[in-house]
Amino acid sequence: MSLRRISCGMAALFAASVASPAQATEDDFNVWLGQFATINATDKAYVRIEAQERFTNDADRLGQLLLRSLVGYRIDKDVNIGAGYAYVRTDPVGPAQLNEHRFYQELNVRLLSTEGGVTLDSRTRLEQRTFEEREDTSWRLRNFVQLRVPVSQNNKIVAYTEPFLDLNETGVQRGGLSIWRNFVGLSIPLAKNIEIVPGYLNQHVFREGEDRSDHTLNINLFTTF
Repeated sequence: MSLRRISCGMAALFAASVASPAQATEDDFNVWLGQFATINATDKAYVRIEAQERFTNDADRLGQLLLRSLVGYRIDKDVNIGAGYAYVRTDPVGPAQLNEHRFYQELNVRLLSTEGGVTLDSRTRLEQRTFEEREDTSWRLRNFVQLRVPVSQNNKIVAYTEPFLDLNETGVQRGGLSIWRNFVGLSIPLAKNIEIVPGYLNQHVFREGEDRSDHTLNINLFTTF
């Protein structure tokens, strides 16, 4: 399969997924910051920790704070698995603040790797979401697919798509497709094993009545030890 066909196919998928539904949507401007660190304990085992600060409502307030950790194991060079825990504090305008304790399991697979440096990766994550303010457990499935394409000696275009599927109905989720995120940005190396990836992220939230579309300046910092 040629690079041109891969790029065109991903572009078509991205364009289709970010297209807004016919119904009206509520729009918001966000700024999301993320810090990600991968610590290699052995050749096979690793730990990943991260923090994300999401400024919502025209980036005027910290609407969500996410702290996440994972212990992973590399089955081979293209496949790894992991399990982890996340604490998420969501503080929207109007509704009450939610304190979430999220347990999750994930499978990561490299689908494509070319001599020219193009990679295509998939991450499938199953989440069990519990809330201090609720009694039930929300189950959610996410599938993340990311394409990286070199555009210079040091930089790569990064694009991904990630739908969220609610597997049950609870007090915090209604079941079915709930969120769809799409991102395009540029990887910029800062030093050995350190890169920053700024870009545009669109998060479409499917709701009863009017949907919401978050137009987000997303800046992530990745480090490996």
